[in-house]
Amino acid sequence: MEKSLKLHSDLAEDVATSSSFRQFKIKHFHLDLSVDFEKRTLRGTETLQLKCIQDSQSELLLDIHPSLSMQEVSYCRSEDDSDSVKVEFITRNFTSYGTTLVVKFPAPCKIEEQFRVVVKFLASDGPGVCWLDPEQTAGKAKPYVFTQGQAVLNRSFFPCFDTPAIKSTYSAAVKVPDGFTAVMSASKGEHRMADNTFLFTMEQPIPSYLVALAVGDLVSAEVGPRTRVWTEPCLLQAAKQEYDGVIEEFLVVGEKLFGPYVWGRYDVLFMPPSFPFGGMENPCLTFVTPCLLAGDRSLADVIVHEICHSWFGNLVTNANWGDFWLNEGFTMYAQRRVCREIYGEAITSLEAATGRALLRQHMDNTGEDHPLNKLRVKIKPGVDPDDTYNETPYEKGFCFVSYLAHLAGDQSHFDAFLKAYIDKFKFRSVMAEDALEFFLEYFPDLKKKGVDMIKGLEFDSWLNVPGWPPYLPDLSAGKSLMKPAEQLSELWAAEVLDMASIKKTNIQAWKTNQAVYFLEKIIEKSPLPRGETEVHTACVPCTVEWIRGDQGFGHRDLQCHLPSAPCQRPQLRQEDPCLCAIIGAEHEIQSLVSLTLA
Repeated sequence: MEKSLKLHSDLAEDVATSSSFRQFKIKHFHLDLSVDFEKRTLRGTETLQLKCIQDSQSELLLDIHPSLSMQEVSYCRSEDDSDSVKVEFITRNFTSYGTTLVVKFPAPCKIEEQFRVVVKFLASDGPGVCWLDPEQTAGKAKPYVFTQGQAVLNRSFFPCFDTPAIKSTYSAAVKVPDGFTAVMSASKGEHRMADNTFLFTMEQPIPSYLVALAVGDLVSAEVGPRTRVWTEPCLLQAAKQEYDGVIEEFLVVGEKLFGPYVWGRYDVLFMPPSFPFGGMENPCLTFVTPCLLAGDRSLADVIVHEICHSWFGNLVTNANWGDFWLNEGFTMYAQRRVCREIYGEAITSLEAATGRALLRQHMDNTGEDHPLNKLRVKIKPGVDPDDTYNETPYEKGFCFVSYLAHLAGDQSHFDAFLKAYIDKFKFRSVMAEDALEFFLEYFPDLKKKGVDMIKGLEFDSWLNVPGWPPYLPDLSAGKSLMKPAEQLSELWAAEVLDMASIKKTNIQAWKTNQAVYFLEKIIEKSPLPRGETEVHTACVPCTVEWIRGDQGFGHRDLQCHLPSAPCQRPQLRQEDPCLCAIIGAEHEIQSLVSLTLA
């Protein structure tokens, strides 16, 4: 990284933070935490090492949340705390999803001045700190707590500059009750057994949303030279069997395509069944749903998306949440580039087709002209960035990055660009202008041709005009896998059912994404013809039960989810009860295969 590199992101605004991140630099912060499951609290002391980068600053602003109780703040300039003094602080309203901690200094800070601020606080049941009863875990024996930072939730975990625009290193000491283990998104960790305290260090700078903690009845097993799986004891054998020797291949291909994996270890934490997300790319320790423990390795490649965030999102990060496509669009492209190397064009194109269908459904539901269907979303003050979450940054972002690859011509040329992009901006946060200007600098011939201004495909239009992507990558390589799913969906939608042909379709031999693609095509054709009870008696049992795992599909962990998955379309529930019976299954499979969570 060029330390003197000037970026557009240096001036990026972030309306989702009230912190003084442009006036101060956090050089490092340390968290001392004590976990109390009975009271459901994290008692903490945070020490922030700060540097003033704008002259004459009389106060420090940190993002917090009403669930975070402030107890004491002190200020110190010396190395040995000899001049430490308690200082005045107040809490100020900000938005519905956070408040502001205002720390008053004894005297104004001068530019380049370095100092420490120590904050004592109590975190409880905030939106980013999730407490689980034993019944909500796999083992049903002990409680569990985990944090979820993206997008702006870690302000309910600890006081911070809760913006992706800046990064810092951190360390932590987490004291837990006997019989519990703590893990964090950190490059180093050790267990101090004398007082059951776990010590962590993150040596690489990361944005606040990627700081993550989980505490529970946890055990681990090595599944590769730099990877272990963490689970509750009852899931360990399944996790080891599913991922032993698998993840290293993903990492090796990622390094070949995008450059060195800089984070040291890549561990995976299989969360309790009540974990409400597909996965979260916390550096060094990805959090994932236990539904990925399919028993037949059929969903192992879903981890590829989270691994690719190690370069796109964690190493090079969107500077604000309006440019979320920089994290997710590049990651979707990287995921499919890795899968193409490992699994080939056909399977990768099929998976991309399911993603395109998700984007089509989203835009049909919202209308193509909806402002959220721009790549660059204008987040207004007071709007929670989570409320802007949708398929567009993932799948339209993928299309834009694919268009850039198309402009580059030879695949090897674009692969080289991606490596150079990571190397230039690593450990920095960027805006779209930074990425696209670098693309044109890297390909001067394209810049000379004015490819950023081609009518209908202007880079500015990609960013700021809502609607369907003006360029779609060629997915015809997956046609051999798509065709059987398309044919079966046509048979289902026919006015007169051809039950003999329906029964001849060997769906048990399908790939996971063929199931998703088929279900998406069924949804596109809804409502199905009325009054055909054969669909209930023949099609639903043979298809929905197969999806559940009863007919040899292997995804037995889905069984606990599908029966309760409701149809969220009341009109469809009345018009087409047959389709409604499978729509919950379709959403469950989508969440596993697309893994569109960060």
